[in-house]
Amino acid sequence: MSAVVVVVGEGLLADSVCKELPAKYRIIRYKNFEPGLPEGTDLVLVLHDAWFPAVHKKAEEVSRSSGIPWLRGFVSFGEGVVGPLVHPGTPGCSQCADMRKLFAGRDRREMWELQQRLAENGRMIRDSWASRSGLLQMAYLLVSEVHRVLEGSLDDLEGRVFLINLKTLQNSCHKILPDSLCPVCSPLPEDSQAAARISIKPSPKVNPNSYRCRSMDELNTFLVKDYLDPRTGLLNGKMYDFTPPFADVIVNLPLFSGDEGVAGRTHSYKVSELTAILEGLERSCGMAPRGKRTVVYDSFRNLEDRALNPVKVGVHADEQYARPGFPFKKFDPDIPMNWVWGYSFLQERPILVPELLAYYSLGCGQGFVYETSNGCALGGSLEEAIFYGILEVVERDSFLMTWYGKLSLPRLDPYSSNDQELKLMIDRVRTVAGYDLYIYNATMEHGIPSIWAMAKNRKQKGLNIICAAGAHPDPVRAVKSAVHELAGMMMTLDDKLEANQEEFLRMLQDSSLVRKMDDHGMLYGLPQAEERLKFLLDENGPLQTFSEAFKWEGRHADLTDDLQDILQVLHGVNLDVIVVDQTTPEVKRNGLHCVKVLIPGMVPMTFGHHLTRVAGIERVLRVPMELGYAKEPLAFEQLNPYPHPFP
Repeated sequence: MSAVVVVVGEGLLADSVCKELPAKYRIIRYKNFEPGLPEGTDLVLVLHDAWFPAVHKKAEEVSRSSGIPWLRGFVSFGEGVVGPLVHPGTPGCSQCADMRKLFAGRDRREMWELQQRLAENGRMIRDSWASRSGLLQMAYLLVSEVHRVLEGSLDDLEGRVFLINLKTLQNSCHKILPDSLCPVCSPLPEDSQAAARISIKPSPKVNPNSYRCRSMDELNTFLVKDYLDPRTGLLNGKMYDFTPPFADVIVNLPLFSGDEGVAGRTHSYKVSELTAILEGLERSCGMAPRGKRTVVYDSFRNLEDRALNPVKVGVHADEQYARPGFPFKKFDPDIPMNWVWGYSFLQERPILVPELLAYYSLGCGQGFVYETSNGCALGGSLEEAIFYGILEVVERDSFLMTWYGKLSLPRLDPYSSNDQELKLMIDRVRTVAGYDLYIYNATMEHGIPSIWAMAKNRKQKGLNIICAAGAHPDPVRAVKSAVHELAGMMMTLDDKLEANQEEFLRMLQDSSLVRKMDDHGMLYGLPQAEERLKFLLDENGPLQTFSEAFKWEGRHADLTDDLQDILQVLHGVNLDVIVVDQTTPEVKRNGLHCVKVLIPGMVPMTFGHHLTRVAGIERVLRVPMELGYAKEPLAFEQLNPYPHPFP
């Protein structure tokens, strides 16, 4: 029996396809979906010489109600679009494709507004570039796709679109990831207490010297292919930066409000590219719930027995909330808000966490605090993600504890690590970029090796001081990570400092002008700001060796054992680890996991001096005395009043 193909649409494209389809198929042609699909239909083609979003939405409805797959072809702004092939009941549809293409484009806001107007049964006029030759090119491609669909050759057909430049007839194929927020094909499961429970499992390392459970070679098989595409990718661009002393690659995460660049920094541009993609995926997971639907909306007062008290993770001070125009309101236990389920390792039970603490949404206001991506981490397993999420919280807490308490940390002798790669990194930074490196032992009361790294410029021009931090059971890895972060700012921002020096000098005099993330690092690029770091820059103190400074025991074949060690020492000083699973379907398809880690009592990283969060964290006052840096507990009035230098 002949396969039945229904062609819905009118115009030259529909005419050409009907003419070119083989006679072995039974072709039925409609102008719209009103007659209904005849019984026995195998495939529906929706073909137009212009863009009809309303018709495509109708096709999704008809396909889902009938169970019949469909394929579209249309013209939009001088470009032919073919695909994707849509199977009803399967994630990935025309609306996903439109959203991916829209977000990857430069004019995404304008295109979104146009799409909304056209969705109300609007139609574009016939595209002026829709020539007969261009439409015939599209028709040949569509006929080829129809043949493959009906013959069952679907290996590489699904989840892609073809884009045809109707001026040059150049053809390109692009991956389409199902959109986890698509209202048509991706219904989100409800967030639940049961799903939040975490039972950590074995996570074998790729080799004895690694702290990863999946190799870069394995990740390389899908990271670029699935996520980086200039026309439809979740990440839509990359840039190699040849200025810093190490391999620096930046990829672009397109957002509705603009673009966000994320960097990968290693010794290899290829590995840096993969690292940057992983960083971009982490950012995309952390901005809003995309893997589960938030269902709990209530006040803390009503949820107190099963919810995290938000004050324990640090809030803004009363005087901050009282400032005119401050974007947040003081926490009120009686005001309802959204909550998501996380897991408390100390209490060994699921616990509710304010949604605004579990996701960061670029700190755009609303709620009671400014939350960053602090503690967000992506891993090849859930255990790996939790491991690195904890280390990020620890790293930044150690940095801020040092800053607020003005702790005179012991300086480390990096050459005592006996690590040849680290020695070469230090020498390269000095020779190529002109910076001396100062490494300090910033380990706090929990004992997890933490370092503060500082680069001091030996030249007359450029950023004077750059600061970074690291934390890792292997302190050498912590130092290397921090050095890579320092290097990413070397020589790349010199012109910016020179051009905006007066602005940064005003910030030096008025800390309230430090409003953005970049302001912190740029401020301490000024030679005049060096005085604020004198509590660390004591050239006369003795150097600690790595063996003297760090007593961390244990190196395991399974990363889960390292994670257990870290949990044990944190619990030993009564610090809880709360994990919210941020994993989205986009990353889960490749076995990746993303989490947000909260450790109540640790100081959260903030950017913008007006958004500092230390109220409710008594540990920032107590620990300096416990570690011997102060003779008695500090008072809040004694904390460092200046903006921190974390870049």
